[in-house]
Amino acid sequence: MNEIVWPTIDSKHLIVDSKQMLILEKEMFSDGMPQEALMEKAGIQISRWLLKRKPLLKYGITVFIGPGHNGGDGAVIARELFLKGFLVKVWCPFPIKKTLTNNHLNYLTSIGVTKLVEPPDANGKELWIDAVFGNNQTRKVDNKLIKLFNQKFHNKYGKVISIDIPTGLCPDKGEPFLDNAVKADHTLAIGLNKIGLTQDSALPFIGELHHIDVGVPISKLCKVDKKIFKVTYKDLKNIDLPSLPRNSNKYKRGRTLLIAGSEKYPGAAYLALKGAISSGAGYISAVLPELVAESIWQVAPEIVLKDTMQSNQNGNASLFSALKNIDLSAFDSVAVGPGIGIDNDDWQKAKDILTGFEGLLILDADALNRISESKLCSKFFLERRFKTWITPHSKEFSKLFPNIKCETNVEKALNAAQEFNISVLLKGANSIVADNKKAWQLFGTDSHTARAGLGDLLSGFIAGSSAIDLTFCRDITTDFFAKYVLLHSFAASKCKKGSNASAIGDELSKLMRNIKMRQIS
Repeated sequence: MNEIVWPTIDSKHLIVDSKQMLILEKEMFSDGMPQEALMEKAGIQISRWLLKRKPLLKYGITVFIGPGHNGGDGAVIARELFLKGFLVKVWCPFPIKKTLTNNHLNYLTSIGVTKLVEPPDANGKELWIDAVFGNNQTRKVDNKLIKLFNQKFHNKYGKVISIDIPTGLCPDKGEPFLDNAVKADHTLAIGLNKIGLTQDSALPFIGELHHIDVGVPISKLCKVDKKIFKVTYKDLKNIDLPSLPRNSNKYKRGRTLLIAGSEKYPGAAYLALKGAISSGAGYISAVLPELVAESIWQVAPEIVLKDTMQSNQNGNASLFSALKNIDLSAFDSVAVGPGIGIDNDDWQKAKDILTGFEGLLILDADALNRISESKLCSKFFLERRFKTWITPHSKEFSKLFPNIKCETNVEKALNAAQEFNISVLLKGANSIVADNKKAWQLFGTDSHTARAGLGDLLSGFIAGSSAIDLTFCRDITTDFFAKYVLLHSFAASKCKKGSNASAIGDELSKLMRNIKMRQIS
């Protein structure tokens, strides 16, 4: 099966860093696109976006015009809104440096736009547009300017909109250059989404993120190295998973094994199993602590219990005694980790069995903690030569890969995936899925997915879903991983009966049934 490219390569989905964006712009200019034309297009597209939201404009607009081409974009916006009959003022907090921007500014004053001499009043009701620095900012900004914007933002008398990047925010790291950056109600990313805007650290500053298309050619986008895709709930409509034939039996609908839970954390086992059941997998087996195994038939009678795990004196599960008696080759996927606790001696004995498993190995939670505290540490992944997916949150990732130091979580996930030949889900507010070539940045997902237990549910869901798809496609690619994570988040957002893991599992069951039924051949 050919590698699935999801979502499509276009300006709405592709994420770049500031240097990549500058390179793309220079290539467009060298191909004959005038800088004036690109500035006009950006300013007019933003003006159209604003004119569709006229309540933002009813008290007037003040545009903060910066010294460079971002300021020029702001000047075009000011011109277009003024010509549409709105009250427009501009203020230049810094001396203008670009001739093109200065020309636009001179024209504004010639047609009657007011150029303020003093800073505007933050207590006014008008819309403020931050067109100060944008994608080219690389250093600290006057803190007085940022305080002025944020006084406006916190007063809530009128909205703040940032063009491309909020002033004071690093376009690559998504963090303020100093202690603070402009806090916007809306950020309008020009051309392509910048990597800093999609990081967790940027969320307090960007408000709602919108994409402004200026027509970057697809041929240019296809040449961008290490593609990073922004995916949202809107991309669910384009999810394409293998179809289930009408004559498929339970053994041809995915066989997965879950190794989860302990006397210390018995609930994690049930939640992981709930996730696997919600995937629709045909055959779900489990290795469970004795405490859970005794009652699992009452709450999940469809689970096939393969063996039980004893617990050490601290209540943590011992894997080896159970794993040595199980033929893992009978399973498409195996998930290990939710709630098993830490037992380094046990992991040392069990790791060779898991290293040799030729199917998809999914490692979560305490499996990752065991690896990070083991003698091999992350070199375990190099010893294992088969497909491996891991699901750490930030602290687990740092313990696993202490030598990976990067500016963004996307880079961290990509570097780990490349160095250790694995696929990584780095969980956060905007979770990231990455392999050694691509990354998928989830954006605009529901905050309710950040709750205790939902990671266990997700691990089980990934195990069951991947087992189904491995039945039809033996070499599923990492975009499948990203799809499962997005589906899990979407189910949480649509759950009408609360946001607990059990209720979300029920919502996932309905969601997966609808998707698979839609695709039945």
